[in-house]
Amino acid sequence: MYSYRSVFISDVHLGSPDCQADYLLDFLEHVQCQKLYLVGDILDLIAMQRKMRFPPSHQAVIAKLVALANSGTEVVYVPGNHDVEMRNFCGQSLAGIEVRSTAIHENADGRRFVVCHGDQFDQVVRYSPLLLLVGERAHEFLLWLNRGCHAWRRMRGKPYWSLAAWLKQRIGKAQAFIRRFEQAALTAAERDHRDGFICGHIHVAGFRQGRNGLYCNDGDWVEHCTALTEGFDGSLEILHWSENPCVVAREPKPARQGSGVPETPPLGVAV
Repeated sequence: MYSYRSVFISDVHLGSPDCQADYLLDFLEHVQCQKLYLVGDILDLIAMQRKMRFPPSHQAVIAKLVALANSGTEVVYVPGNHDVEMRNFCGQSLAGIEVRSTAIHENADGRRFVVCHGDQFDQVVRYSPLLLLVGERAHEFLLWLNRGCHAWRRMRGKPYWSLAAWLKQRIGKAQAFIRRFEQAALTAAERDHRDGFICGHIHVAGFRQGRNGLYCNDGDWVEHCTALTEGFDGSLEILHWSENPCVVAREPKPARQGSGVPETPPLGVAV
């Protein structure tokens, strides 16, 4: 059993064919935490509007989250853009799960982080429905390829590997977009006088140390199967969960004082 002070997951996309519900359910069965943040796109209401599907594995994830919320784990749900209708319930409790538009999380070491899905930083989502449509179609095709690759590997007894993630890491425009997204989140945290920002949305887990704050992205359960974890000392890590669970990233050290340049390790998790 893995034990943490806090766990952050996002972009589960329950109700879509790309959700890795079996891995997530196994994760929830083997991880204990005092607080669990659901950082948006837990449900994919957009996919369900196109075709209603909610198989037993997806139902089991919902049942497990409700069970956790009613057995001592504080569960906080911050809706995203694929489950935006759930924002109508912000300020309420659903089956023991608190729904909030944003949250402020205080680490064990005293650092305070803004917790939000992150879609407000995606300029395409906010300002260009046409580009959003084109991008979604391309992403859906990429995930279709990913499903085929995963099925092929599973038939041969091979562990999970994300073709979609591997391809996106090699697209220059995708990497440039990620950098802009990171900087927008860091700027927002600094404006709110917080120590950092925790989000999801872009399906790329990792950290970036800014001059005055830390950007954290917990990844997704479609391509990467990752979660952001906080240890009881306040330290942050990215945990990948499939056949061979492992820590794939740890938070970077703060920027060196007087260097003028923050230490910024490469962002992203290749699993």
